[in-house]
Amino acid sequence: MSFNIAIDGPAGAGKSTIAKKVASQLKYIYVDTGAMYRAMALYILGKGIDPADSEEVAKACADADISIKYIDGTQCVFLNGENVNDKIRTNEVSAAASKTSTVKEVRRKLVSLQQELAASNDVVMDGRDIGTAVLPNADLKIYMTASGRVRAKRRYDELTAKGEDCRLSEIEKEILERDNRDMNREESPLKQAEDAILLDTSDMTIDEVASTILALKSEREV
Repeated sequence: MSFNIAIDGPAGAGKSTIAKKVASQLKYIYVDTGAMYRAMALYILGKGIDPADSEEVAKACADADISIKYIDGTQCVFLNGENVNDKIRTNEVSAAASKTSTVKEVRRKLVSLQQELAASNDVVMDGRDIGTAVLPNADLKIYMTASGRVRAKRRYDELTAKGEDCRLSEIEKEILERDNRDMNREESPLKQAEDAILLDTSDMTIDEVASTILALKSEREV
């Protein structure tokens, strides 16, 4: 029987970094659901469709083929047969994904793929509705968060390290706006599952957060 770990939380909380680390240590499959939504947003942008036009997004998403494959131990996201790992981490795609992910047709298509993967594999999955909608029966649920300023600084450091020109104040504003959209969307809004463990990572290192989750996982197996 597979063991599923669901990690939810707002943008910039460090979910992906932690999920990758935990999955690596457990030898589980890491499923980056955010990357799948970013791939969909990239597809929508490539079609010249306004990410805020939910009707057009709903129509177009049916033609997007998004899959996950592991190449040399690294998760690669494929959009219609093309590896788009190096194209889905820009600020533009991130902002677009926050809008397109609210469209129910987009969410339903990707959730189905995610559930199929988790049903037959030990996985660590992170996103914004994993414990509430995607894997409601996950063996361990974590809700990771951090202050808006801390999350913005993390994203700022990530983008500047890639050579992107950005401003901390603008990133913080975008993150808070994204929080509002994610928490108030009609389809699977961002919220802490009743049986999820709240973990504020504002003053924690990556290793401390990962160790905490691994310890909680061990407790569940006793």
